Amino acid sequence: MLTVHKIGGTSMSKFEDVLQNIVKGQAPEGFYYDRIFVVSAYNNVTNWLLEHKKSGEPGVYDLFVKKEDYRKALDKLLEKLIAINQDMAGIGLNLDEAEAFIRDRVDQCRNYLVSLEEVIASGYVNKPNILLAAREILASIGEAHSAFNSVNILKNNGIESVFVDLCGFHDAEYLTIDERIKQAFAKIDCSKMVPVATGYTKGTEGIMREFDRGYSEVTFSKIAVSVNAAEAVIHKEYHLSSADPAIVGVANSKPVGATNFNVADQLADIGMEAIHPKASKPLEVAGINIRIKNTFEPEHPGTLISNDYVGEESRVEIISGTDRVMAIEVHDPFMVGQVGFDMNLMKVIHRYQISYILKATNANSITMVFWEKDITEPLLTELKGLYHKVTHKEAALVCAMGTNITYPGSLAKA
Repeated sequence: MLTVHKIGGTSMSKFEDVLQNIVKGQAPEGFYYDRIFVVSAYNNVTNWLLEHKKSGEPGVYDLFVKKEDYRKALDKLLEKLIAINQDMAGIGLNLDEAEAFIRDRVDQCRNYLVSLEEVIASGYVNKPNILLAAREILASIGEAHSAFNSVNILKNNGIESVFVDLCGFHDAEYLTIDERIKQAFAKIDCSKMVPVATGYTKGTEGIMREFDRGYSEVTFSKIAVSVNAAEAVIHKEYHLSSADPAIVGVANSKPVGATNFNVADQLADIGMEAIHPKASKPLEVAGINIRIKNTFEPEHPGTLISNDYVGEESRVEIISGTDRVMAIEVHDPFMVGQVGFDMNLMKVIHRYQISYILKATNANSITMVFWEKDITEPLLTELKGLYHKVTHKEAALVCAMGTNITYPGSLAKA
């Protein structure tokens, strides 16, 4: 039974636990194979390369965009990556081989960025496309680093392993993401070795352009579908829990155990990191269940996400939410009774390429909730020019979710 496993960044930074709890600990009678691992960059590395996912603190990419000293930032980044390597010497990482690999990869990245910088300076190209290429190149470094190290460690622990480098640094082949994945795994016998794939995949469509920071889960999903995996397993720092353990404490939350893809979509819509919605859909369509496990509790079965699960008891299973949203209210006294009044409003929203999380209407107003980062002055100015009264304010969402919450008073009880 072939399974595909995604290892998150926090877990990767504690690779000794991954090695003991997942690679070795979950191998029946020492049989390590029939598993594919897709790895994220070590914790914070992608933040250093691009920008901090939550705070927005700039990384190397931002310096490149602003024509500041990104070369010096790459040198500092390399020092940090080599320091990460040092922490893994005790579990079998060959430091000389690991340093040689990451030095070479960062040097190649620097050369590419210098070339892109010169192309932009020529004024003959579409600058946004070049900047997207720079973002892709930088993003790939983190996963290449962690995947190479993982294979090196597994081999030095007596486990046959192969580095599946989907970054495409050494080839100019014009392949889609799906084509590159199919080609990479075509000649690998998973019954005899453990493939460790980069969470980043180079493709003609641009994985960052399509999925931005959710790209490693998309790679994981596409690999699982490509090899027709029996199950897709995500190993994270925490269980998928009834509430966020980082907020309420581990003692005040419990593993969900089982849920369905509909609930997973609802979680994704409010930014809870269960799985990226564009990663879960291909698995859902292919009939491949997702299992979310806690890296540090290997004996716990985790939470199974399937197509048809409905809880036997009517109850709220998960409470989640976010305070990183903003509500926009459009009020117009002439709205009442007009068929399709909100159609023009939706056209404006579509033009700005943003998606709302929640929409509520009454006779004279429409209120929509958006991610705070998506609300811009040009959008607000345009809306105020079209409608009688437009207001916006910071907001928060609290959501009660479950596969069976039909009983009266469920929201009040939650």
